[in-house]
Amino acid sequence: MADYDLTPRMAPNLDRHLVFPLLEFLQERQLYDDDHILKAKIDLLNNTNMVDYAMDIHKSLYHTEDVPHDMVERRAEVVARLKSLEEGAAPLVAFLQNAAAVQELRSDKQYNLQMLNDRYQIGPAQIEALYQYAKFQFECGNYSGAADYLYQYRALCTNSERSLSALWGKLAAEILMQNWDIALEELNRLKEIIDSKNFASPLNQVQSRIWLMHWSLFIFFNHDNGRTQIIDLFNQDKYLNAIQTSAPHLLRYLATAFIVNKRRRPQFKDFIKVIQQEQHSYKDPITEFLACVYVNYDFDGAQKKMRECEEVILNDPFLGKRVEDSNFSTVPLRDEFLENARLFIFETYCRIHQRIDMGVLAEKLNLNYEEAERWIVNLIRSSKLDAKIDSHTGTVIMEPNHPNVYEQLIDHTKALNGRTYKLVSQLLEHAQGQAAR
Repeated sequence: MADYDLTPRMAPNLDRHLVFPLLEFLQERQLYDDDHILKAKIDLLNNTNMVDYAMDIHKSLYHTEDVPHDMVERRAEVVARLKSLEEGAAPLVAFLQNAAAVQELRSDKQYNLQMLNDRYQIGPAQIEALYQYAKFQFECGNYSGAADYLYQYRALCTNSERSLSALWGKLAAEILMQNWDIALEELNRLKEIIDSKNFASPLNQVQSRIWLMHWSLFIFFNHDNGRTQIIDLFNQDKYLNAIQTSAPHLLRYLATAFIVNKRRRPQFKDFIKVIQQEQHSYKDPITEFLACVYVNYDFDGAQKKMRECEEVILNDPFLGKRVEDSNFSTVPLRDEFLENARLFIFETYCRIHQRIDMGVLAEKLNLNYEEAERWIVNLIRSSKLDAKIDSHTGTVIMEPNHPNVYEQLIDHTKALNGRTYKLVSQLLEHAQGQAAR
């Protein structure tokens, strides 16, 4: 299933430190030769300051206790540079560690800069030194220290570009420490900046949105409410356009979120159209499953794709998260996915047929006869499906469900207000752009 591994597509849109968890997962799943993964790790580490980690991997890869001389020299350089940066940032670090002194800071950055300069002889050079020190700490793998210093730096920084860079670094550090609540706050803060009208150029804006969506996967598939929030973010017009233009592989994660989300979204029908449109540029078993069920009504194909989906989920670093419970290990998202995928097939199949053979339905759901009967009984009891099981003939009988014309009218006009709002917003943006010229 390495054919469906998205790491080569994901890595260029991630900070190199964020690629390490992906490689760790691939190594654990043994999708690639172990030496191949170790070499990839060393290549990543070459441009970081995590020299001790690189030395350990070199020893594992080449089965030796000796390390190259350039690694030894590099380690000495890193230690010396760290000491130098620590000295440069020392005055500001000492101030920030003094709780009484920090109380003098206000929300006005200009006041803070003036106060620091007048009372503590801390000027722009020391503030810049704090940024460099925080960045170096991050490159050394000290994410906790880096996150603290980057947060404090942003409170004093007046350079918008440098402040944005510090926010990206803070987000990466929180992700790597698995502080999902804080990481989500930083993600939303970053999104607000990226979506603002005074953000750099349109090209940079699109690229930043693509980076943001890639980084967000770590949060959304670990945060309690993430599967809802990934739909809220990825399905926005500007972000969905960026996916279709430059990162169609992200459709895998949006499709998964739609499938496992218990609250069916009105946007789901529109998303199926996107899946259909983008089949030429990207497809995998998860997107093909939706196409089989909702576009082609190919239930045999859907059953086959459902088996492949299970393998894709198990081998995906974001979807295949394992939960250990004493001696038992499970992948919760896989179980939810398969349950909802069966429901998708059942609902669609029932809309087409009035009388369904239980054996045929069991085959479509990839279950044996008894499991299928039990599953359908529970579904009929817990849902509003107007159906009954005829035990003598072994069939499920669907009662005719004639659509209510008023409900249809409401469904068709429900999105009208939102679409009108979007259209007016686009016209206003265009008019403001013309006026600015």
